[in-house]
Amino acid sequence: MSATAASLQRDGDRLRLSGTLDRSAATALWPQAAASLAGARVLDVAAVDALDSAGLALLVALAERMDGASIEGRPHRLAELLAAYRLTPALAFDGGH
Repeated sequence: MSATAASLQRDGDRLRLSGTLDRSAATALWPQAAASLAGARVLDVAAVDALDSAGLALLVALAERMDGASIEGRPHRLAELLAAYRLTPALAFDGGH
């Protein structure tokens, strides 16, 4: 995976993530992401160019804390990671399978 620097920005009720979300990026972004959650309703991952399981874990943790957040965007590998970890498109565990 070619790494593009990951970043997070708050835009109104939207958290926008971009770049490559890998283990290094997830660790670096967590403090800023956790501090930006109050009032966020949309997790925008349209500008994420790639992610691994650590990046997915970051997204799942954010979505859980955003309580009913909508997820916008489908980064490369998201669908296969959702299937592998039995997650719904809303980044919640799929208890039905």
